Amino acid sequence: MSPETAQPLDLSFDGRTIHARPGQSVGAALVEAGVAAWRTTRGEGRPRGLFCGIGVCYDCLITVDGRPDQRACLVPAADGMRLESGRTGRDADARER
Repeated sequence: MSPETAQPLDLSFDGRTIHARPGQSVGAALVEAGVAAWRTTRGEGRPRGLFCGIGVCYDCLITVDGRPDQRACLVPAADGMRLESGRTGRDADARER
């Protein structure tokens, strides 16, 4: 079965279902779902998401299945995976652009 015909994977992001393709990283799935940022910087609260895409910059840290500080660009998406940004309120509204 080719990736184009494979069943999409269902992931939960802050309680919302997003879809991923087999072989896709968590970061790529989030961006494809329209989620541009899923965390903020400590000092000024600036939005961060996928930046380098190769695991060098650490901008894409996310909680995956209860494990904090995972690099979304390196974690392969898996069916049923639970992703958490750790943000609430107005910060959460900045996730989608």
